[in-house]
Amino acid sequence: MTILVATGLQREHRILAGPDVEVIVGGGDRVRLEATLDRLAPGMRGIISIGIGGALAPGLRPGDWVVADAVLVDGEKMPTDQAWANRLATCLTAARRGLLIGADAIVSEAPQKAVLHRTTGAVAVDMESHVAARVARRHRLPFTVARVVSDAADRTLPPAALVGMRPDGGVDLPAVLRSLLGNPLQLPALIRTGLEAERAFRSLLGGYRRLGSGLVGPDLGELPLDMA
Repeated sequence: MTILVATGLQREHRILAGPDVEVIVGGGDRVRLEATLDRLAPGMRGIISIGIGGALAPGLRPGDWVVADAVLVDGEKMPTDQAWANRLATCLTAARRGLLIGADAIVSEAPQKAVLHRTTGAVAVDMESHVAARVARRHRLPFTVARVVSDAADRTLPPAALVGMRPDGGVDLPAVLRSLLGNPLQLPALIRTGLEAERAFRSLLGGYRRLGSGLVGPDLGELPLDMA
C-alpha cells in the first residue's frame, strides 16, 4: 500500500518521489488538488502534506522543520496522527511542533503573518495541508504534516516571487522576468528569497533521506485516524 503525498511544487515532487509514495503537486490550485487526492485516497495507507512553507512564529528560520500536531482548517483544528507525527519529529531532529494553518493563497507579507500567528497560534502556513486534512477526514485515513520553512515570519516576499509558480507547480520564469522589468528595485529581495528557498530545499532533501522513501508512514496494523 502507498502513502499519498500532497505538495505544491514540481521541485518538491522530484525530491519526494519514490516507490512507496504517490506525490500530487497542487500548483496553487486547491480545487484540482482536492479532487485528485479524493480520487486516489481509497486504498492508501495515509496522507502526508510535506514540502516548504512559510513561518508565522518568530524564531523559525529558513531550513527549519515544523511537524504539525494539528492543522487549522476553516477555523477548526484537525488533529494529525500523533504516532506518525512523533516518528517524523524523531527523525527530523530539532523540528518545531505546533499548529499549522492552511491557506488558499500565498501569505506573503510580514504584518499578515504576524496577525495570523497572534490570532490563531499557528506556527507555520502552507497551501496544501488544509486540503489534505479534509480529504484524510473524509476517507478516515491517518494524516500528518511536515514542512520546511522557506520564508521567516519577518520576511515580506517580493512581487516577483508571487507570480513564479505555474499551475503545474513549475517555475514561471517569463512571469518573474516581467515582474522584475516592471519593478527592478525588488531584485535584491528576490535574490534573498531565492537563496532562502534553496536552503529550504536542501533541508527538505536531507529530511527525506533521513525519513526514507516510506516517510515513516503508518504501519499496516494501525487503525485509521477518526477525525470526525
